[in-house]
Amino acid sequence: MTTEPHADAAVTQLAERFDAIEHNIGTVFEGKQDVVRLALIALLSEGHVLLEDVPGVGKTLLAKALARSISCSVRRIQFTPDLLPSDITGITVYNQERGDFEFKPGAVFANIVLGDEINRAGPKTQSALLEAMEEHTVTVDGTSHGLGTPFMVVATQNPIELDGTYPLPEAQRDRFMMRLSIGYPSPEAELGVLGVHGGGDRLPALEAVTDAREIAELIEAVKAVHVDESLQRYVVELVRATREHGEVELGASPRASLALLRGARALAGATRRPYVIADDIKALALPVLSHRLVLTPEAQLAGRSSEHVITAVLGDVPVPSGRG
Repeated sequence: MTTEPHADAAVTQLAERFDAIEHNIGTVFEGKQDVVRLALIALLSEGHVLLEDVPGVGKTLLAKALARSISCSVRRIQFTPDLLPSDITGITVYNQERGDFEFKPGAVFANIVLGDEINRAGPKTQSALLEAMEEHTVTVDGTSHGLGTPFMVVATQNPIELDGTYPLPEAQRDRFMMRLSIGYPSPEAELGVLGVHGGGDRLPALEAVTDAREIAELIEAVKAVHVDESLQRYVVELVRATREHGEVELGASPRASLALLRGARALAGATRRPYVIADDIKALALPVLSHRLVLTPEAQLAGRSSEHVITAVLGDVPVPSGRG
């Protein structure tokens, strides 16, 4: 396979801007470079991220640092039991001065939407995000309203505190490109956190290093990264293997195949390659696929997890040779 010189130049620019954003976030979010990279890959793949972890590990900080690194519109939604769907999508109201109806946009009309503790709102409110996350539009009273580019939902939830929460339905979880867990920092990283944040919050001083227009250009550059047909087939075989696994009741959807392919393109571009290799796909299989699986009751009782299944599938499905 050969690549055009202009394609290589576009990928080089993509990687340079990717590194700049990653470094900027890293100045306030210490010790978790892998999580930062995955979040940026989701952004450039036009995907959404579910940050699922215990309290106090920096879920909201990561989401805010990502948003502040891009000069674009940002809205935060604090999900609570009394939050209404119209608070998210917007409403149509009657304007007495003009004598007609006008649309008042809700909180979802932003480039980056931070959904804090998304599982504290009821299913009806959670479902208000479905159309926006999939189609980048919002329909209110029969009229569709388009969302801008980029558009990304970064949602957080606490997996251990279940009182007063509503588990995300499978359709909602499937809309998230990745589920990421930050985890506790190493002792050295935690010391670094004390040094950085012990004297006060540095997030307000974080300046943007790019804007919405440039992110839109990088998204287009990602779409131009080459994926050989053998690797596309590899993606399909991995996803199909999750559906046929004996411990899985509901496997990954075709939307998961698209997410894995788009993420592999972004990862290749971020590492200065204008083509995808099998390792790009394997590296993203866990964050992209694991949250979409529903295990059988027997597997759950045996203490198995979707991560175990994905690891087994990666070992069973033959890897194409070459880069494609």
